[in-house]
Amino acid sequence: MAFTSDLTLLDVEKVQLDSDLAGDSAAAGAVSWPAIVAGAVAAVAATIILLVLGTGVGLSMVSPWYGAGASAASVGVSAVIWLVIVQWFSSGLGGFLAGRLRTKWVRLHTHEVFFRDTAHGFLAWSLASVVGALIFASVTASGIGGVARGATDIAGAAAAGAAHAGADSARSGSGNSGSTYFVDMLFRSTNPTDADKGDPRAETARILARSIQEDGKVAPSPADRAYVAQLMAARTGISQSDAEQRVDIVVKQLNDAEQKARLVADAVRKRTAQLSIATALAMLIGAFVASAAAALGGSIRDEY
Repeated sequence: MAFTSDLTLLDVEKVQLDSDLAGDSAAAGAVSWPAIVAGAVAAVAATIILLVLGTGVGLSMVSPWYGAGASAASVGVSAVIWLVIVQWFSSGLGGFLAGRLRTKWVRLHTHEVFFRDTAHGFLAWSLASVVGALIFASVTASGIGGVARGATDIAGAAAAGAAHAGADSARSGSGNSGSTYFVDMLFRSTNPTDADKGDPRAETARILARSIQEDGKVAPSPADRAYVAQLMAARTGISQSDAEQRVDIVVKQLNDAEQKARLVADAVRKRTAQLSIATALAMLIGAFVASAAAALGGSIRDEY
């Protein structure tokens, strides 16, 4: 009877101990925010360190001298790979700490513990991503603010200069408004010697600017082409046919330059799109790595 009483007392004490542990676990809640914050801080710190290291390595790869250093394609691929490594390593570190430092849960099913651990890793990754986005936005806003202030100062100076120039043009009756092209048409002369009376560059520039089409190409009308050739022939002493050929060459060069600018802009667009897609995929995989690392850290925490 005494032996049975001792067993009953031990069972009661065990049940009381389990009840106390369950009560402490329930009071702690399903989310351990200190562990999540600790993991997020570690992830942000690791990201900053690795990005600074990657910047130093990237600067050592490039060179301002022609033919020296890595190519732009190599630097771009290396930057994307390093970005993926940074995201995975920092996410794994933050998730592991969030799982290892969280409060131990008792009297819970193994699947529930696994779910909570992965949730902690995901929350740590989310908090680190939000903090990193805020830091990036603040730095970008500071840079844009400085550029905006400089642009405002330049615009103010330009506006003041334009006001003085406009006043001088109004007094001289030679304003460069949208109607100047049509005013020039009114005073076009068929006498070649009239081109020697003034510098025809300004009028030619206005004609070429007026000849820009909706697609960005320069296409002067036959009358404008003949008139510009006439001005060139009288100014340079070449024949009318040679002047027209020179006009065609210059127009082709302008269109080629415009096409090259579009090609450069399209290449930048493609590179930006590729970087954005790679960053998004790296972040998604980083979320998975953080969740898996938190589950690993939580299992080690419960085991030891």
